[in-house]
Amino acid sequence: MLPKFKFRASSIGKIMSDAQSIDPALMDEKTAAISRKTKKTDEDKALLAPLKEKSLSVGAKTYCEQIAKEFVYGFEEEVTSKYMEKGLIVEDQSIALYNEVFFTSHVKNVDRRENEWVTGECDIFTGRKIIDIKSAWSLATFPATAATAYDADYEWQVRTYMWLWEADVAEVAHCLVNTPDELIGYEQAELHFVDHIEPTLRVTRVQFTRDMALEAKMRRKVESATAYVNKMVEQIIADHQG
Repeated sequence: MLPKFKFRASSIGKIMSDAQSIDPALMDEKTAAISRKTKKTDEDKALLAPLKEKSLSVGAKTYCEQIAKEFVYGFEEEVTSKYMEKGLIVEDQSIALYNEVFFTSHVKNVDRRENEWVTGECDIFTGRKIIDIKSAWSLATFPATAATAYDADYEWQVRTYMWLWEADVAEVAHCLVNTPDELIGYEQAELHFVDHIEPTLRVTRVQFTRDMALEAKMRRKVESATAYVNKMVEQIIADHQG
């Protein structure tokens, strides 16, 4: 029996982009005929909309194909970078900065939750709100406004956490703290040592409110992605049988 895949909150954004067209495998003769119409009625569009939403984009399929390959061959590719390494090393400092700025006493969450579709471990849960901490690489990459801080993948990540923790609101908090010496290399030191900057200027937040319709969309996308992963697992196995 093929496994039931649960998508991680940190990667859910990879399958959430809209497909350019409806997957032919999802259509019957009636819907296929409607999709070929040059002019579609509102009723036609309403009939096709759920199929379009269930369809996976090219990028989503590529990601699912990688998951299938990792399952069949029994490995998991670890993606690392100096940016990710800093995030892990300074996470406690970033949480401390957040607490200093907003007069809170939050601590790192260590609880991982899952449901039938997704799994995740948020950074902070206050009892009502999800807070996801992102540590900027440098002053040059730090987003100074909420508009520049917005990232669709981060939104889907915290929406997954809201779903898992039944939280009403969430925020992505971009924090700017010193970079460890060993990671800076030959970059400008003044872009990495930032303690002299006012703390309130070193946290930029992007706020989100829970949306049940978007959670339903995530469920549909995960179901489509899971089916595609299983299909690709079967394809890989079939292609290597004598």
